[in-house]
Amino acid sequence: MQTQCTQQTFKFQGLGRREVVARFDGGPITSDAGGLLLREVEEHTHIIRRLAGCFTDHRDEELIEHSVEELLRQRIFGLALGYEDLNDHDQLRHDLLLATLVGKQDPTGGDRLRKRDRGKALAGRNTLNRLELTPRGADEKSRYKKIVADQGQIELLFVDVFLQLHAQPPKRIVLDLDATDDPVHGDQLGKFFHGYYKSYCYLPLYIFCGDHLLCAKLRPSDIDGAAGSVKQLDRIVKQIRQRWPEVQIVVRGDSGFCRDNLMAWCEANHVDYLLGLAKNKRLERILAKELYEAKQQFETSGQAARVFKDFTYRTRKSWNRSRRVIGKAEHLRKGANPRFVVTNLSAEKFDARTLYEQEYCARGEMENRIKEQQLYLFADRTSAHSMRSNQLRLWFSSVAYTLLQVIREFGLKGTKLARARCDTIRLKLLKIGAVVRVTVRRVWFSLAESCPYQQLFATVHTNLTRWLPQLVPR
Repeated sequence: MQTQCTQQTFKFQGLGRREVVARFDGGPITSDAGGLLLREVEEHTHIIRRLAGCFTDHRDEELIEHSVEELLRQRIFGLALGYEDLNDHDQLRHDLLLATLVGKQDPTGGDRLRKRDRGKALAGRNTLNRLELTPRGADEKSRYKKIVADQGQIELLFVDVFLQLHAQPPKRIVLDLDATDDPVHGDQLGKFFHGYYKSYCYLPLYIFCGDHLLCAKLRPSDIDGAAGSVKQLDRIVKQIRQRWPEVQIVVRGDSGFCRDNLMAWCEANHVDYLLGLAKNKRLERILAKELYEAKQQFETSGQAARVFKDFTYRTRKSWNRSRRVIGKAEHLRKGANPRFVVTNLSAEKFDARTLYEQEYCARGEMENRIKEQQLYLFADRTSAHSMRSNQLRLWFSSVAYTLLQVIREFGLKGTKLARARCDTIRLKLLKIGAVVRVTVRRVWFSLAESCPYQQLFATVHTNLTRWLPQLVPR
């Protein structure tokens, strides 16, 4: 973020015989020069440009200084750089770095139409909020908010990006489903008290494929956790199979998604599933022998013991057919810990232990990706009144996550940070100080010589410029 010069001098404790003083007189300086890597990702993948194509702009073209794409770049790059609130952009609009990322021809803002706006190349918060607050039925006759989002097209975008980033279709992919709480603290539409989370919240549905986000659907919290999952899966699977018709698809989720309609849909559409199954007295009776064996092993060795059982099971009312169930009989110091999963994967390909320990337990990694987005990319900043506006905020955060995921997967490939979290990537790669100089022919960023990650930055830049043009058609 660009500093503002003052004439005040700050004196600190001396260093030997030297005085230590500071002034805000360094000229145009940014703390986010590594954000140039984000721009490199966008210039090759056009993720934000395609997002802009999902909006209809009813504003008068002769009065527009900031296009929809520029507004989206400003908002999403700001989130990726750690600026969570629209209010931040009243200061960020001065920043030469962000103006460069957005694509302003004059990053200094000297070409603005109104005199009071000169020196501020970017939009302020009141202009940016039109992206989020425009109602569904707005048109050119609306007074202020005229930028209408096509939510259906935005939903399709995330799967399209995932497919285009992988030129060669894999043999098998796993779609992880999960629901999480998004606490709210105002009078937002769609908020309800959720007994499990013990708070007023939304209940968004997430679907990931590995580290790639395919769906982030905001929902009220007075519903079943699996509500709407079949509709989203149907859309996503159809998109994937249009491009990769031969790929094996496995749906994975916890017991909150163990619903007959979801399993029946998978069976009817040649999709495999592996879902947690809530324990009950019937299941525990079926597993009684194995639980006793696990207890005996624990008492003999003093170590946690596991015994697995593979059997066929059908509920008395809720399922329309019998299905394969894996029971894990585990005994710990605290006592018995039985767990169950249900699947249509064959026993010939996956034995019970492998299915549970390697296939099912791997779903925990998805939870880390959700935490990343909520904690570090501000997916929980859903403080607008309407659900439509809050859904757009969630999607902006999701696009910021997608940009950082591209850096992680392709830019950081082969480095020690290949599995780094978004906040680590931001701290070590994006938060780099630089002096900015704008000339007729160039925008110079003199990066800090003391940056300890210069070689890593160079590696990421090389990887992005080498791999992205090959993976994503221009």
